[in-house]
Amino acid sequence: MKKQRPVNLDLQTIKFPPSAVSSILHRVTGVAMFFALLFVIWAWAVSVSSAQGFADVQVIMDGVIGKLVALGTASALTYHILGGIRHVIMDMGHWEELESGNNSAKAIIALWVVLTIVIGVALW
Repeated sequence: MKKQRPVNLDLQTIKFPPSAVSSILHRVTGVAMFFALLFVIWAWAVSVSSAQGFADVQVIMDGVIGKLVALGTASALTYHILGGIRHVIMDMGHWEELESGNNSAKAIIALWVVLTIVIGVALW
């Protein structure tokens, strides 16, 4: 007799609602900011150590890698702030219904994309 095992989790067929995506992104950007903070602290420590250290950090930040790190850090911070504001508004009793929660999540994600593009244009 062949046993048919149930498939409990098939990641290829799961479609997350916007509110779930927003929540996951809020957590991911929090972790990303933690790791970005390591670079920020290192860059700050080197830049204040000497004039040569400042010049070295300036060269790194003027390069493509430095700009990508700055854009990623600013993007993560932007989303985390927007997501945090959304959560605070939800804690006050607004956007708790399914439709309004999903709409607010879509709006936050869209605003994040627009602000990331603006920040990217400003950095380059």
